[in-house]
Amino acid sequence: MAKLWAGRFQKETDRTVNDFNSSVMFDSRMYEEDITGSMAHAAMLGKQGIISMEDAEAIRAGLTGLLTEIREGRIRFTPEEYEDIHMANEQLLTERIGDSGKRLHTARSRNDQVALDMRLYVRKEIGEIRRLALAFMEELCILAEQHMETVMPGYTHLQRAQPITLAHHLMAYANMLRRDVVRLENCREGLDELPLGSGALAGTTYPIDREFVAEQLGFSRVMDNSLDGVSDRDYCI
Repeated sequence: MAKLWAGRFQKETDRTVNDFNSSVMFDSRMYEEDITGSMAHAAMLGKQGIISMEDAEAIRAGLTGLLTEIREGRIRFTPEEYEDIHMANEQLLTERIGDSGKRLHTARSRNDQVALDMRLYVRKEIGEIRRLALAFMEELCILAEQHMETVMPGYTHLQRAQPITLAHHLMAYANMLRRDVVRLENCREGLDELPLGSGALAGTTYPIDREFVAEQLGFSRVMDNSLDGVSDRDYCI
């Protein structure tokens, strides 16, 4: 298994230690976001002349092929082989295209890479959860219209209280879902900032173009502060 900290030990670490340190069984769900972010980063590196256009194109082609392999189930991520999805993708890319793959990490830290992947993943999930919530609301409204005069007991303090209609009961849940949708939309707005370019915590000396990457990945703006960029998780609440 590739480890950032392997040089500190002379022998292979125990499997229990590998399992404890590895997050690939959890963060492998972000494989598509990690690859998408890396493609945009590589395109920017090539455009800015930080790496050659030949290397940038080799990285793009390699990542495209890697994405296909993962989607088709030809690659499995296990703690024995990989520490996290970010190192896994970089290792697999380098195995396929050689030293060009190592240049992908130029002007990027694991910190801002992870911050980007999480925002892309949460943004995607918000869209899906919002879609499901709206579909559920629609079904509740349809059912409520069919039971405008269906009487049922209303409850308070676990006891039967005033009579209500089934429509009234169903629409209570529709209103709860409506508030959830609003919270999801607020969350979506809050994460609409690109953290990439923050580096480990204080940016990079390379002449990167953050606005280009933001446009490529569909972000409205870049984050103002690099420390906030790598530490912010408010949108996950």
